[in-house]
Amino acid sequence: MRRRASLVLLAFAVFFAALSPLIRWYAFPRLAKIPPSQYQTMVLEAKNATLLDYATMRSKKVPKVSIVQTLKGNVEASEKIERNTDRDVVVWDTLSYVADHKGKLVSAIPERYIFDAHTQEPVHARGEAVDGDPVRREGIEFKWPFLTEKRDYQYYDFQARTSAPIHYKGTRTVHGLETYYFEQTIPWTKVKVPKRLPLGATPETVEQVGLERWYTTKRMFWVEPVTGAPVDGQEIHKEQMRWKDQPGRKPLTAFAGHVKMRPDFQEATVDLVSSQRRLVLALTAYLPWGFLVLGGLLLALSLTLEARSRGRGTAGEGAADGDDGPAGDGTGPGGGTGTEGTPATGPPGGGRHRQPV
Repeated sequence: MRRRASLVLLAFAVFFAALSPLIRWYAFPRLAKIPPSQYQTMVLEAKNATLLDYATMRSKKVPKVSIVQTLKGNVEASEKIERNTDRDVVVWDTLSYVADHKGKLVSAIPERYIFDAHTQEPVHARGEAVDGDPVRREGIEFKWPFLTEKRDYQYYDFQARTSAPIHYKGTRTVHGLETYYFEQTIPWTKVKVPKRLPLGATPETVEQVGLERWYTTKRMFWVEPVTGAPVDGQEIHKEQMRWKDQPGRKPLTAFAGHVKMRPDFQEATVDLVSSQRRLVLALTAYLPWGFLVLGGLLLALSLTLEARSRGRGTAGEGAADGDDGPAGDGTGPGGGTGTEGTPATGPPGGGRHRQPV
């Protein structure tokens, strides 16, 4: 019975030991993915910022500038692209809406971001765009890959319509979460004028006035490495309207400020990322290591039962051999079995007796 139990335990030990790497290296890359229907809103603020007043064409200080970033998963578009690419694809339709302290429009730039649901790598498909202009992204945007590494990544800048390295700068703690801190600086670059501006201004009217838009920023992200989700983001952001044919004329500051995630949205993001982090860790650490330890314990228990089973078998065999007894069953004084005048075949007082092991 013990031998049968040890074989069953051995089978389970092999099963759990084999399941451990399968969960980590086979199941996790296929199960961990961004849902196609995700919806999220984030509010960032720049206090004591500078804005361009398009009515007077003068720059002025304002108490606050708000940037509302809305992200909505487009399930219908992702399913259509999946049929043509044979990949799990996510399509995010996003909008960066900038408003002054009175809630009036400063600018609004829509995007369509298409990427692989598992790796977060961009997927090039029809509809990929920034502010209505077709683009071809390289590198990540909005989110880092699952199990983010301590290295530089290519990050896409939607203002400049180009990718540049975003550098890993070390670890930081944000609301009790260990994060990887990344930093990117975009030097002064000529960029397109947003198509939605105050007072009905358009890129064409800005160009007619003889202005062009330039931009620079220092971008900072604190990324939770297990999920790859930023839990905090900031920018030291500057925009200028420069005179095209008058290089000596002082440029107009269109926007300047230190943009930070609003505290309540940061706390909500930390809570959401913390819950998602546990799910990812279950597939990458808790279950693989748990099954490996369980397999080891079952193997040890199986070997213990097998050893005990063998010990009992040996003991039983010895007991059976000793049943001949010290005197045998002969009628002679020495317990021999020979006929009259014939000595016993064994030594006096015993047959084939041996001590049990």
